[in-house]
Amino acid sequence: MFDRLGMRVPIIQAPMAGVSTPAMAAAVAREGGLGSLGVGAMRAQLARAEIHRFRELGGGALNVNVFVHRPARADVEKEAAWIGRLQPEFARCGAGPPEHLREIYTSFLEDDAMLALLAEEKPAAASFHFGVPHPRQVRALHDAGIFLMATATSVREAQAIEAAGLDAIVAQGYGAGGHRGMFDPEADDDKFGTFALVRLLATTCVLPVIAAGGIMDGAGIAAALALGAAAVQLGTAFVGSDESLADEGYRARLFGDPARHTTMTRAISGRPARCLANDFTRWGASLADDLVPDYPIAYDVGKALHAAGKRAGFDGYGAQWAGQGAPLARRLSSQALMQALETEWREASATPV
Repeated sequence: MFDRLGMRVPIIQAPMAGVSTPAMAAAVAREGGLGSLGVGAMRAQLARAEIHRFRELGGGALNVNVFVHRPARADVEKEAAWIGRLQPEFARCGAGPPEHLREIYTSFLEDDAMLALLAEEKPAAASFHFGVPHPRQVRALHDAGIFLMATATSVREAQAIEAAGLDAIVAQGYGAGGHRGMFDPEADDDKFGTFALVRLLATTCVLPVIAAGGIMDGAGIAAALALGAAAVQLGTAFVGSDESLADEGYRARLFGDPARHTTMTRAISGRPARCLANDFTRWGASLADDLVPDYPIAYDVGKALHAAGKRAGFDGYGAQWAGQGAPLARRLSSQALMQALETEWREASATPV
């Protein structure tokens, strides 16, 4: 795995859509890890520009992540009711909600332009969240020499990744920040912690396993590798980095008390996701999941509320994704963080004399 991806250290920077940047990914790659770009919220043209910017910055190995969610099922009545429920929050911000909601992201399952882009640009790796691609997409990407990974939150999903012919499994524990990678958000969630899931997959699957969720320092890296992971993926650790797109409100919560109270919510986007405690998560805590429109339709109004809140001086309506390791976040550049992680990992892994 390391040879194919040009990695010197077993650290992958998570592809956080809306947070990761070419500068972050390039810094990680220059320090021997695998830098990542989350382009699931982008059109192919913008994704190409981000890949080119990464290369201009002298980055090495790059992972490009896309969403393979089930296309949304529109429900006009449910969406209107959801807009109505959010009306008081918009009023608090001195704004009105959108009249109609849109499916703001195109699933990779239906995005031939993104498939063509990846096949042309040939990043070292491509990764998938919320499921696996069509067989024809897997063939096209493998034909381009791209290493393929997908997120699993359960043994069954890991087995589906192996059956799809991919090259590695990202084992996402329940404590991970951001969206759960569940293939079916309506299915029961086994809620495996990272270390339990890594050990299960390492002993039952043939593919390399990448540990994701709650890993913030070298001790966590060493522990995951000792349980059978081939590498680790860190996201929340990079949210507070200099190169992150996280705004000041997001950073203030990451480095404040809300970091100790992350919660799983569907209210912001329509899919379960772990977020720092904020006004949006508190508002959504008492609402049943079946009231929320499909992802990413619900995210359309969620983003509108965040924008209205920022204009009004409120920072608590954002998608401030973070995992349960958030209190361990550090204010460092991505380069300095990578150097610290490698030093800590090597020290934690050293055999006592």
